[in-house]
Amino acid sequence: NVKTVLAYSSVAQIGYMILGLSLVSVTGLIASLIHIFNHALMKGALFMAVGAVFYRVGSVDIQAFRGLGKQMPFTMAAFTIAGLSIIGVPLTVGFVSKWYLVTAALEQNNWIVAALVLAGSLLAIIYIGRVLEAAYFQKLPESHDPAKVKEVPLLMLAPMWILVLANIYFG
Repeated sequence: NVKTVLAYSSVAQIGYMILGLSLVSVTGLIASLIHIFNHALMKGALFMAVGAVFYRVGSVDIQAFRGLGKQMPFTMAAFTIAGLSIIGVPLTVGFVSKWYLVTAALEQNNWIVAALVLAGSLLAIIYIGRVLEAAYFQKLPESHDPAKVKEVPLLMLAPMWILVLANIYFG
């Protein structure tokens, strides 16, 4: 269930926020505050994309994402960019947050904490990657009618893409 995975991911993201505060430094505080804002951008876009998939397919299981890269290209592109931001890819807000967290840890010579932040990003590659693999590298299930599985209305895409573009702009 992709929605559940994203909810568990939010627990990890809140951990990053607490981590920044626990470093008791100006850089750590900045990292926490920035990550609060950035998390809203990243996770908001991801949940909107998952909601769009549910709107069209009626499920948020990872199997429901199979083949949606072709059927719902704008929705899945939004999910991809927001997912890259959660991972912490450069030029996204997720990178900025994690950069500040790692910098705050290294200012205190806390190499273990810096390594744990980077390890968390590697875990994000796994859970975001599984969804992207299903969407772009697997075929649409035969139970789904290609005529019915199409892009969501513009009124659903517009706010999703506002958040996605903010992910890039602020990154």
